[in-house]
Amino acid sequence: MTKKNSEETFENVKKIFTEYLERHAHRKTPERFTILKEIFATDGHFDIETLYIRMKNHKYRVSRATLYNTIELLLDCGLVTKHQFGTNYAQFEKAMMLKLHDHFIFEDTGEALEFYDSRIDEIKAYVENLFNVNVSHYSLTFYGNSHQ
Repeated sequence: MTKKNSEETFENVKKIFTEYLERHAHRKTPERFTILKEIFATDGHFDIETLYIRMKNHKYRVSRATLYNTIELLLDCGLVTKHQFGTNYAQFEKAMMLKLHDHFIFEDTGEALEFYDSRIDEIKAYVENLFNVNVSHYSLTFYGNSHQ
């Protein structure tokens, strides 16, 4: 993604978040927008502690409580998605304009790999036809280990 596209994406995301905050009577604080910017500059999955440390390293003054509260707001407005991947701690990723993908989780290390296979779209269409429904979203995660 070019720097210009990245800036346009962030401006769109910022607008969505601003409208969400206004609609739900939440304060539009600089800290919330700094967290949003840091998340959308992040590729892949992250956890709260890693995000907190990265923000501290960038000299941002944000508390863990503010991070947790802002993540909850971002989850609620659909800009961030949450994954458990069978562990005790949550991982997150930005959700705006994400390419469709599924996950493979290594059970021994917790590492998450992303993949896409168009055959999954066929399965989704099959389920929609079978049950006469519209699938709004789904989650597919495989777990396992490397061949030894």
